[in-house]
Amino acid sequence: MYTAQGKIDQHALLDQYLPVVRRQALALQVRLPASVDLDDLVQAGMVGLLDALGRYNADQGASFTTYASQRIRGSMIDELRSRDWVPRSVRRNAREIDEATRRLEQQLGRPAEEREIADYLSLSLADYHQRLADTNGGHLLGFEDLIEESGEPEGGESSPKSPFDALVSNEQRARLVAAIDKLPEREKLLLGLYYQEELNLKEIGAVLGVSESRVCQLHSQAVARLRGQLASDEAQALL
Repeated sequence: MYTAQGKIDQHALLDQYLPVVRRQALALQVRLPASVDLDDLVQAGMVGLLDALGRYNADQGASFTTYASQRIRGSMIDELRSRDWVPRSVRRNAREIDEATRRLEQQLGRPAEEREIADYLSLSLADYHQRLADTNGGHLLGFEDLIEESGEPEGGESSPKSPFDALVSNEQRARLVAAIDKLPEREKLLLGLYYQEELNLKEIGAVLGVSESRVCQLHSQAVARLRGQLASDEAQALL
């Protein structure tokens, strides 16, 4: 990856990491509206790769591949956020689902069934499923955002987190793990397949025996439950 003059060969590096960029783009595209073009994601990812090349500091401990993957994905997400591609009505519906799920599960002391949430929102089950499908795109960072809303870490940061920051981060993760443990088994499995095993929607559907659209619905429902649980935890902590 170096030229005869001992400098990093950027062209060779870009060629080597193009498959990584495409994989990241494809992983995001399956969660987005059809109007989002794959080539646009790839282009944004290449910008992130170049950014990683300029910012990478081997003294931080992470490999370049790990760091570049973070910057590639972060650049794609920044591009999507800049477009504000999720309609306000979809965001509003997502918040309503989160709140309805939180209130019902507080009342019931157990995970609310889809029919119960639909009734609470005065929707038919079919309409509720459609809202779940619509809001899935709005959960672009659903799982990760539950832990941290500030995006990917900057490569130029040389100082470690303060003990307080580390404690807060650990507490947030512990709360998230506890919230996940309360999910219905199928939704818990879905999150594991999606975020840990990195299966796509079609593959998850094959494992669960449901359609890709149903996977989207279940994903949205799981995220709504998690956000509701974490909101309840925060409210309790303030009492």
